[in-house]
Amino acid sequence: MSNRVRKRKLMRTVLVLICSIGIALVASGAQEKKKEEKPAPKKPAHATQVAKPKSGASQAGGSHHQTNASQRSAEASKGKAKRLDQTNAAARQSVSKGSQKAKEKKGTQSPSAIATQSAAGRQAANRTKQGKTNVAQAKSKPIKPQHFNVPKQPNTAKAPPVRFQQGKRIEGSQNWQGQKYAAFRNYKSEWHDRNWWHSHHNRIVFVFGAPYFWNAGYWYPAWGYSPNAYYAWDGPIYAYNNLPPDQVIANVQASLQQQGYYHGDVDGLIGPLTRAAIADYQRDHSLYITSAIDQPTLRSLGMA
Repeated sequence: MSNRVRKRKLMRTVLVLICSIGIALVASGAQEKKKEEKPAPKKPAHATQVAKPKSGASQAGGSHHQTNASQRSAEASKGKAKRLDQTNAAARQSVSKGSQKAKEKKGTQSPSAIATQSAAGRQAANRTKQGKTNVAQAKSKPIKPQHFNVPKQPNTAKAPPVRFQQGKRIEGSQNWQGQKYAAFRNYKSEWHDRNWWHSHHNRIVFVFGAPYFWNAGYWYPAWGYSPNAYYAWDGPIYAYNNLPPDQVIANVQASLQQQGYYHGDVDGLIGPLTRAAIADYQRDHSLYITSAIDQPTLRSLGMA
């Protein structure tokens, strides 16, 4: 074979190779271009479905927490209501027990005790009513004093004698405010002989053998004038209408007797019974409880 023929075959072989390579390159480029132009594939449906359960789980968790909160609130309300019901039940039970005890106590009292209490209540009401009537009368017209025939000798069993104590003051008088109670606040027991009393006071009277001196509208015991003198009360006695101490006391006893406060004899002695009756009257009429004959009490009785 000649060189010319061999050269031609070699040239054809090279040309075929070049064409083949070019065709391969063109095909590869076209394939790559198709891949670039091809849209991205959609996400699988199961991926979305997987995501949804996550969202649903979150919502379920939120609902679960809300449900628990509502349940706790409801349980707290129920517990509060239950405690309130228990408290109300306890209160009703306590009231019931108190009523039952009161009934039992009332049931255990004897008829005489109940009758006594009722009578005492009626007496107190009557005394108050009578006292208001007397006060109204006293404002319209003062009651005229009376003269009473008191016993010549004191009944020491009902009105025991008081003992002298130097410088003794009236208990509680420091709390009685006003000029009308000054005599009680300033009073203190003094012991002097008769010459001293006559040199200091020009008016002295004797009641049941005991001397009393006059000072600024009050009668006072003149301790020591007669060393063995009897006194049922150590303190001032307010005087009105120029009456001696025994007649002042007797008029007060009679007035308190009419109003149901005093149940003793009109004897002109300001002993324990008389002083207790005065205290009851003063308490019912909103006066200072002096248990003694003072100006406000006599004015309330219509005597001053």
